[in-house]
Amino acid sequence: MKRTLKNYFLLCALAGSILPFCFLSGCGQKDTELSSGGQPSPEAEADSAAGIVFEGKDLNGNSLSSEIFSGSKLTMVNVWATYCNPCLSEMPALGELASEYESEELQIIGVISDVLEGADALSKKTAEDLIQETGAFYPHLLLNASLYHGLLADVSAVPTTFFIDQEGTVVDTVIGALDKSAWEEKINELLETLS
Repeated sequence: MKRTLKNYFLLCALAGSILPFCFLSGCGQKDTELSSGGQPSPEAEADSAAGIVFEGKDLNGNSLSSEIFSGSKLTMVNVWATYCNPCLSEMPALGELASEYESEELQIIGVISDVLEGADALSKKTAEDLIQETGAFYPHLLLNASLYHGLLADVSAVPTTFFIDQEGTVVDTVIGALDKSAWEEKINELLETLS
């Protein structure tokens, strides 16, 4: 086990372009590659000036892209990890908020920063179990290169939450966990600003 981790950290150190990704995800996923799948098309990259562009898959294998932002006035993207107690402690409140707001006003999306697209079944099952336990019943995306480069390149801690408007522009960022009332205050303030 130690040898495998040592090899992964050495690989990450040698591949300087993905070093930040290694620290975000833990570099512990043996069966996935950062460079595989989930890359935005050249057309999507050309449109990136209009806002965030990504393509990815949720835990159920459904494809999602940055087009999802157009469906709600405000999208809350919560980046979390399966090992992160503050992340898990705020997820029940996020699950409640997801059901309390109209979808055209607010949608919540989770990004599991330590479970990569193509991860083994045990990693996915761990994430699924935590979602069930916390009642965070909203889409949760698996990390891939497209999401990393499109949104998460500057994330240095979890939880980190981005608020994104219908055009795919980040309008606010919160680092750290908040309680439900603080999230409600933030959401309502941003919704009023976007009206």
